[in-house]
Amino acid sequence: MNILLAGSSGQLGQELLPFLEQLGRVTMVDRTALPGAGSTIQQDLGELNRVEILLNRIRPDVIVNAAAYTAVDHAEDDRDTAFRINADLPGCLARWSARNNRLLVHYSTDYVFSGGADRPYVEDDPTGPLGVYGESKLAGEQAIAKACSQYVILRTSWVYSSLGNNFLLTMLRLARERPSLSIVSDQVGCPTWARNLASVTQKVIRQVSSAEAGTGPLGIYHYCDGDVVSWYDFARAIFTAGKQAGLLQKLPEMTAIRSENFPQKAKRPLYSVLSTEKIRKVFGIEQAGLEQALKSCLGEMPNDEQ
Repeated sequence: MNILLAGSSGQLGQELLPFLEQLGRVTMVDRTALPGAGSTIQQDLGELNRVEILLNRIRPDVIVNAAAYTAVDHAEDDRDTAFRINADLPGCLARWSARNNRLLVHYSTDYVFSGGADRPYVEDDPTGPLGVYGESKLAGEQAIAKACSQYVILRTSWVYSSLGNNFLLTMLRLARERPSLSIVSDQVGCPTWARNLASVTQKVIRQVSSAEAGTGPLGIYHYCDGDVVSWYDFARAIFTAGKQAGLLQKLPEMTAIRSENFPQKAKRPLYSVLSTEKIRKVFGIEQAGLEQALKSCLGEMPNDEQ
């Protein structure tokens, strides 16, 4: 199997690589080279005409698009770039996939929803993004669905890893720098370890690829890890696990605050819980738990970071 991985240097892209390499030959495409992981084709993924030339040269059997503009607040002032990466690029990949009858795997977000629900969101629930980031990701979903039929979109939430920039690494840094922290407690979601999402991706590709062409379990699916927590709860779990892993010498004092007391340029959904019932029924995929995922993730980080 010939696989193209777009966005290979991001936190998800780096976790995806070893799982995809078990399926076949992987060509990595990103704006920057990925140290220690073989060759990476350096390409500005916003230059869509060059992306299509690259696709025609590589001719992948499967495209895995982990490239994304994820700076939620910056997107409010950089709408064009957010839409170019989150909507125009997926549309370009989908059109090529349709012309060549190839599978496209793409990632979306809980931010396509408004956060006003009182139960976990299912795949067919009405969308209603609150900001540019969510709007651009929803536009990417729509561009894919309009252009091709051979696609799987995995919506996920609150992704973290030991790589890149994310809430987990920010909290560890702040815990070392400050004796006390104020954390938002009225936004609720499901933190998801990027490695678990990468493992899910591998399982999905295996099953879809083994199905008869055009009859596989395609479409939109939700995957997030299993525990429903607030950002405050997530931070507390990070600090506890971080101390156990030897990454923190002491725990900071924590104060729970409401979103209105932590103003940000982009509005966040208050309720971001995704139902994973569909992916469980179709692919047999069960959710991982937060405690074990955090322990495994933090266990990979060197203790000299404290």
